[in-house]
Parts: sequence; C-alpha cells; structure tokens
Amino acid sequence: MQIQINTDGNIEGTEALAGQIKDVLKGTLSRYSDRITRIEVHLSDQNGAKSGQDDKRCVLEARLEGRQPTAVTHQAATVEEAVEGAAEKLLRSLQTTLGRLKDAGRS
Repeated sequence: MQIQINTDGNIEGTEALAGQIKDVLKGTLSRYSDRITRIEVHLSDQNGAKSGQDDKRCVLEARLEGRQPTAVTHQAATVEEAVEGAAEKLLRSLQTTLGRLKDAGRS
C-alpha cells in the first residue's frame, strides 16, 4: 500500500507528520492493505493563518485493485483529528464496498 501525502501552503508537510499519518492509516486500514494499491492524502487548512473551529480538512482517496477510487473527507480542529476521522470514514466505506462485493460473489 503506497501512501502519498499532499499539503496546502498552510500546513507544513514534515517527516514527523508524514510518519504519524502513515501509522494511523496502516493501523486503521491494515485489514484491507492487500486490496489497497495507493492512498492519497490531501491536507488543508481552510482558514489559513486565522484560527477557527474544525478548519483542518483531510481528504483520503483510496485506490483498490480493479475498482474506482473511494474518497472521504473529514474536518476537525487539528490535522491529527482530521486524519483519524477520515481514516475511520474510509474504513467504513471500504467495509461497505468490499462487503457488497463479497456478498455478490456468494449469490
């Protein structure tokens, strides 16, 4: 599973942040890591230099073998919370998508 991280001009894309994000994604999505070819992470700060509630945004796009990409978005007060929230949403989305495929194979 390849993980690509993109940030806007308001979020500094450090190695420490990249390591944190990769740890969260690998931990949360480990069940499906053999089915996911790539995850693109897009981080942005909606308010820039101004502070605001839930202004950090994380968009995750997962590419599965032989399927259309699955994308989710989560906004939170911190980048870490936004990534964790988006990872949980992506997990639920993959469970639904891959569960349907498994059920369709049984029919």
